Amino acid sequence: MLDAMTKDPQAPQLARLAALIADETRAACLLALLDGRAWTAGELARHAGVAASTVSEHLGKLVAGGLLTEERQGRHRYVRLADARVAHLVEDLAAQVSPDTVQRPRSLRESSAGSAMARGRTCYDHLAGRLGIAVTDALTTRRLLRQDTGFALTEAGLKWFEETGIPLVRTGRRPLARACLDWTERRPHLAGVAGAALCRHALAEGWCVRIGSERAVKVTTAGEQALEDLLGISGPTLR
Repeated sequence: MLDAMTKDPQAPQLARLAALIADETRAACLLALLDGRAWTAGELARHAGVAASTVSEHLGKLVAGGLLTEERQGRHRYVRLADARVAHLVEDLAAQVSPDTVQRPRSLRESSAGSAMARGRTCYDHLAGRLGIAVTDALTTRRLLRQDTGFALTEAGLKWFEETGIPLVRTGRRPLARACLDWTERRPHLAGVAGAALCRHALAEGWCVRIGSERAVKVTTAGEQALEDLLGISGPTLR
């Protein structure tokens, strides 16, 4: 019999974390919160298709487990993902789901929403979907980003961000550039400080606008022009 003292001390914590996520309602809440915004319990209940009392119980477990943080404003309680680390965990897990096992859209509305999410969306605080991949590929082709030894901005890349007016504010231990596996494209897109800064700039400058109540974003006419001028991305690839 193996000595009980040889068991990895992280095993119980890992099991508890997996159990937290291994619930369809909690998983739906975590995926919704990948948009980086704070949601109320009522909004998440409608999104997950369950009663408000049910989702409140699940949110309590996610907060206690450190996956969510909560804020209160008057009578309203808001929750959001605890940090970028949690967002990356959820997105990476979602990317492991085989496309063949995903339920087919039940209506034209669901199909349209799914197409919009695949075309372009936010993944916590950076761009994902075909839009995120197009930007990542363009940065790499122009030697502003390296992918051969992990994601890293080159000297030219740092200069590009500066000249474009996108400040890279580094706080804490978050990496400047990080690969995040895209669950619809099955390829990595740019995350980290640089990915977040680029997404924030794109939304602030009106290059992209959010559509609907999901994470989907749409590239505007001004955005198509800016991305073509700055990165050589043709408009049709973004539609």
